[in-house]
Amino acid sequence: MNNKTEAQSIKWENILELVFDSRIDSVGLNERVNSLATRSIKKESKLDALNMIVSMCDLTTLEGEDTEGKISQMVAKAITPNPSDLDIKNVAAVCVYPSLVSIAKEKVGNSGVKVAAVSSYFPSGQVPMESKLLDTKYAIESGADEIDIVINRKAFLEGDYRRVYDEIVSLKEACGDVHLKTILEVGDLKTYENIRKASLISLAAGSDFIKTSTGKLSVGSSRQACYVMAKAVLDFKNLTGLSAGIKVAGGIRDAKDAIRYLVLINEEMGDEWLTPNLFRFGASSLLDDVLKQIKKLKTGAYQASYYFPRG
Repeated sequence: MNNKTEAQSIKWENILELVFDSRIDSVGLNERVNSLATRSIKKESKLDALNMIVSMCDLTTLEGEDTEGKISQMVAKAITPNPSDLDIKNVAAVCVYPSLVSIAKEKVGNSGVKVAAVSSYFPSGQVPMESKLLDTKYAIESGADEIDIVINRKAFLEGDYRRVYDEIVSLKEACGDVHLKTILEVGDLKTYENIRKASLISLAAGSDFIKTSTGKLSVGSSRQACYVMAKAVLDFKNLTGLSAGIKVAGGIRDAKDAIRYLVLINEEMGDEWLTPNLFRFGASSLLDDVLKQIKKLKTGAYQASYYFPRG
């Protein structure tokens, strides 16, 4: 996102009308999303799309059993997704807990793979603000290039939108130039109107990306949620001139589904967003299927998937 400090300066009062005018035609939305899902891409374009998806992936491991060996394995795959096909370039980032950032940072070296860390006591965020700030600052001091936080869903669902906004502003200030991705957890928000409100609040507070889900709930990303978030990002750009990114995570497991997301983003937002700087997939299991499909297109035969730790 450009001009991150400028995004922070957007006052709460300046977005109130946009936030509270969040009425959505659910029927029209579903019809549009379903119609986009029927679009197909030409075979000669499919390989380009699959390689694009690889470049947009954030590989993640967020488990209590994470070890240095597990991080090393993940980073090796992030740098060289398929050692037998070096035409496939590295993924966008690896994502770990703050305590493992320094290890991941050492392993990625100068490969171009970013190191992201979840903070603010992911995935619940149910701690005092002071703890969220300490968690975030620790990750940054350890070398994180990107920070993934979760919004205060308790405050949001109680209607305390200003508190949600203020917390993100404070966390963005702690991040400085480090990119901030704000997770909405759309499964908890329940309605399209809430997803839109949370998107706009997060953007106005300085988020560089808005993200669908933690991946820890049974309800993760959906193309409907992505559509709502895309419209909020466009409305925010029309208001401010700033382009923010979107990350979809949770439940995206095959290349066919990922391509549907790319079609949606291209049709609704334009090819400006078809870059890892503005669109990401948080789906480690997705990468294996994409690699299979690339192999199939190039050779006519599937390769066996190989284990990758899932977060």
